[in-house]
Amino acid sequence: MKDGGKKPVALVVDDDKNTRDGLALALGGMYEVRLAESAERALILLENADVDILLTDMRMPGMDGLTLIQRAMARSPGLICFLLTAYGSIDTAVEAVKNGAHDFLTKPVNLDDLEIRLGRALRARDMETENSQLRQQLDRKYGIETIVGSSPAMQPIFEIVRQAAPSQATVLIQGESGTGKELVAHAFHRLSARSRGPFVAIHCAALSPSLLESELFGHEKGAFTGAVARRRGRFEMADGGSLFLDEISEIDASVQVKLLRVLEERTFERVGGNETVETDIRLISATNKDLRRLVEEGKFREDLFFRLDVVNVTIPPLRERADDIPLLCRHFIEEFSAVNGKSIDGLTPEALNMLVSYRWPGNVRELRNVIEKMVVLSTGSRLTARDVPARIREDVGVKGKPKDGFKAESGLAASGSLAETERAMIFAALKKRDGNRTLAAEDLGISRRTLHRKLNAYGVQKGKTP
Repeated sequence: MKDGGKKPVALVVDDDKNTRDGLALALGGMYEVRLAESAERALILLENADVDILLTDMRMPGMDGLTLIQRAMARSPGLICFLLTAYGSIDTAVEAVKNGAHDFLTKPVNLDDLEIRLGRALRARDMETENSQLRQQLDRKYGIETIVGSSPAMQPIFEIVRQAAPSQATVLIQGESGTGKELVAHAFHRLSARSRGPFVAIHCAALSPSLLESELFGHEKGAFTGAVARRRGRFEMADGGSLFLDEISEIDASVQVKLLRVLEERTFERVGGNETVETDIRLISATNKDLRRLVEEGKFREDLFFRLDVVNVTIPPLRERADDIPLLCRHFIEEFSAVNGKSIDGLTPEALNMLVSYRWPGNVRELRNVIEKMVVLSTGSRLTARDVPARIREDVGVKGKPKDGFKAESGLAASGSLAETERAMIFAALKKRDGNRTLAAEDLGISRRTLHRKLNAYGVQKGKTP
């Protein structure tokens, strides 16, 4: 059944009236059946109505069923097409399947077989639709576009992700807690050929060495007390996809040895087992510590470090990319306003100045939590200095200390979309540089050509200042 209990629509096309009526009677309980005596008539019906299944005879006067299927699928690629054919035309029917038809049936049609095949085809289509929608949701949630930032400090991050994501190289992401390491890991996965495979994450610091080993490699029944059945580990779960090891600096030396072997040989054994298991994964790891320094201190294997450190991404703390705070604030305000049924237009200049002046020891995660709290507790249409948590107000002072380029008159606290905030940032940079586009582009971390293109889109002619 389609959404809301509505029956799927099946179009039966056959020049023989008895065949049409017989199939209509057989399918009428499960489907909304429409009939056409010719391919030409069927095309008219397809043009004017949503059809889920096309069931057509092969040989008919005028246009044949194979041509009908080709034209119908050109108009509606998601249409499920079945070809009815006599035994002597099976080669043609097979050719139709190769060209996109879902299946074929020989006449006289076995109605029980037809019902089973139609149901199976609809379920497969619905599952593919759900998977496609899920992939789109994941792209929106975890694609590179969701890593909000336009500051010079973030541009190298975006470039590395775009260049290295399609490769098979292992990735090491370093940065303070709360900077968004897992979000970058997701972006690597979503932009790779493995995006249809699983993304499996494990936080290494949360588990003891023995539990971590079992979680990573799985275990056999009876391997230890409580192992009542064989259990797959994360390496098996991530087969064909990406495995993300967060806080990899915390893993025990014994687990480091096993991890090194997996990276070198792509095989491992479950805990308590002798069977060699092969794995096809891309390893993405993250740490909030300086892994190279841990190697020098003898706390992390050097050979494993070199295996992990093929593509290195270091995410700057939020205090080093304060230019992104207005964009992040807008992003989080939109997110939490929608979730909580609020209508928040933005931040007042004073509130924004306070948030920009704060050093954010918890980085983007802390900013996100603060904005959520401010949105939930707000009573007005804009977030004001009164909505800023007291600890932040006390830390930066009552008025706040605006950073260069973020004064209230710049307009960065105005309401509007991310695009409008970006526009305000560009105009503020130009004002700061007295209209010098080269210097403004450098401040913004974009090329002069990109700045010209954006100004043209805003209607600002060359040689003019906004």
